[in-house]
Amino acid sequence: MARISKRIVDAATPTDKDYFIWDDSLPAFAVRVWPSGRKVYVVHYRANGRLRRYTLGTHGSSITAENARADAIKVLAKVKDGEDPASERVENRKTLTMKQFGKLFLEKHVDVHLKPTTRAEYRRSVELFINPKFGARKVIDITRADIADFHHEMRKTPYQANRTLGVLSKMFSLADLWELRKDGINPCRGVKRYREDKKERYLTADEYKRLGKVLDSYSGEPETVYAIRLLMLTGCRLSEIQTLKWTYVSLKHGELRLPDSKTGAKVIQLGETAVDILKSIPRLKNNPYVITGKVEGQHLTDLQRPWRRIRKLAELEDVRIHDLRHSFASDALEMGEDLTMIGKMLGHTDIKTTARYAHLKKSPLKTATDSVAARIAASLATSKDLDSAA
Repeated sequence: MARISKRIVDAATPTDKDYFIWDDSLPAFAVRVWPSGRKVYVVHYRANGRLRRYTLGTHGSSITAENARADAIKVLAKVKDGEDPASERVENRKTLTMKQFGKLFLEKHVDVHLKPTTRAEYRRSVELFINPKFGARKVIDITRADIADFHHEMRKTPYQANRTLGVLSKMFSLADLWELRKDGINPCRGVKRYREDKKERYLTADEYKRLGKVLDSYSGEPETVYAIRLLMLTGCRLSEIQTLKWTYVSLKHGELRLPDSKTGAKVIQLGETAVDILKSIPRLKNNPYVITGKVEGQHLTDLQRPWRRIRKLAELEDVRIHDLRHSFASDALEMGEDLTMIGKMLGHTDIKTTARYAHLKKSPLKTATDSVAARIAASLATSKDLDSAA
């Protein structure tokens, strides 16, 4: 026996059979010399009545003698605390990598429980951001520090950073439920999300006029024009108009009867102008959709690119398609409709969702403020006149 060192290990020569060189200061620690000349550091211990051997690494490639000794001491400390490192290593090797878990997450949860648009967002986060960062690592090895560092790396795109953090949080909640992690800890918990500056944009009367002129003269893509006009006149979400089928349309009752949406099944009331638009749209044989696409039997899948062309012509390059929905809501608010009614028009299930539109139009607030201020000013003037008379 001797104290294992680099000199001793280098000098060890292979024989016909493998053999061990035991360390005299740490008896459980040894180097195993194979007939091939490969030398592997190991530590032996007893757990649950069984003799176990734990491989620390190969000499000369992955570990030095002193590093191996330090690791052996750590392993033996775990054994003393009642753990079985060798068994844990076997279990760890059986656990999924984050890439494997991501695939399971998409198939077992996202594709089953989420709506198409949300599925696309989750899949994008997993495939473009999570897999490149964590894909090769084990699910059980991800720590809160790892998540915090990842979130920090994405700080220049706070919206995407927060969405990806939300996806990761859901993944680790399911990892606990599916017993892929048994520590009961979601490493995303406590990671503070970045502040997101909400874009406040709505169309003014002049901007509506400019957009209307462009739509009137826009040729070659009638489906795009139909879609944008319906978005403006109904307050619908883009996906609701893109995937609208004729079977959902009741021109007689002036309604869109959607069997499914972001908030579930709902009925959208149509104004006369929206009904007129729908009446003007030709119905194609063997295509169930109102806004038809280039592929036979399918709906229009890309409205963003033509919208960018149209908004540029109308000098509205900062206006997003979803801002048409904002504009519908804020115009209704300016016309005196209450939040409950606006919520019904938009298909909101929670009044809090509708309330966020209340700040978009400032003119009603200014008018109300002027009225209150004028009344107080009149009262002050009356008080002054009375004081003068006295």
